[in-house]
Amino acid sequence: MTHASLPLALTQGDPAGIGPDIAIAAWARRRENGVAPFIFIGDPDVVASRAALIGIPVNIETCNPADAVGLFDRAFPVLPLPVGFEVQAGQPHVGAAHATIKAIETAVALTVEGKTSAVVTNPIAKSVLYEAGFGFPGHTEFLADLALRLTGKQVTPVMMIAGPKVRVVPVTIHIPLKDVPAALTEELIVATCRIIDADLRQKFGIEAPRLAVAGLNPHAGEDGALGIEDRDVVHPATMRLRKDGIDAFGPLPADTMFHDAARRRYDVAVCMYHDQALIPAKALGFDDSVNVTLGLPFIRTSPDHGTAFGIAGQGIASETSLVAALKMAAEISLRSKVNT
Repeated sequence: MTHASLPLALTQGDPAGIGPDIAIAAWARRRENGVAPFIFIGDPDVVASRAALIGIPVNIETCNPADAVGLFDRAFPVLPLPVGFEVQAGQPHVGAAHATIKAIETAVALTVEGKTSAVVTNPIAKSVLYEAGFGFPGHTEFLADLALRLTGKQVTPVMMIAGPKVRVVPVTIHIPLKDVPAALTEELIVATCRIIDADLRQKFGIEAPRLAVAGLNPHAGEDGALGIEDRDVVHPATMRLRKDGIDAFGPLPADTMFHDAARRRYDVAVCMYHDQALIPAKALGFDDSVNVTLGLPFIRTSPDHGTAFGIAGQGIASETSLVAALKMAAEISLRSKVNT
């Protein structure tokens, strides 16, 4: 089967959050939004009850991935994975954690086996999963563990936020700001940039990616006057990368990297910590940015927002970011050399 004949594997996410809402909305407006066929991995009862709450008529059919593409035009295809109790919109429950995790495991296994073309994950509530004993900081680390289990290959996952105006990658992610300088090493920057360069070529079709590397300190440290990390860590990393033929340049003052003219000079901004990357990404594309995990042996995208329990089931959650994630996953799967 070709990628065009395979559905995307869309996980339910936390069933009490807006994952079911936006999946239903994306399917309902599939033609106007150009959404590629997907199979929803989750509880059909959750889909039915949520569709009734948000007032969107939906014809649900349970099926296997092989039948999803043929059904997609007339029905919302679901690979059934029951939660085990009646889910209340906006009311997360630790009892749903197993189904949330199982949906991710199933989506990855189906994609690695070549039965689906890519993984698209709806938002999870990490606090709920932690309460159930989930042993990973988040989606990204769990996906890397699944890749190891299913392929036997150790991978280093890299989080990229890709929007219509900018792509950003934080080198360090979910750690306190006070811990960033110690965690930031030349080797980490080099390894991260190598993965970015390889995946932009392979999955995004960019022949010669340009990587703008931000400095850690104000004004990129001013040659040590405002901190030595940029002089002693970031700059040597970019020099190594350039010797390897990777077009990485920096360290650059982060406060001048994100205006219109600056963004035209690079394909991705490599930032030193979480907010340095995600503040400009969300300011420039809050509703339509996509979380893409680089470095995996399969394709994974996700909406760049959380579970939004406060608006689940109210019919006001926007499916824009999920639609962008579905479209990006489909585009990458057609262009990419992975899973072939």
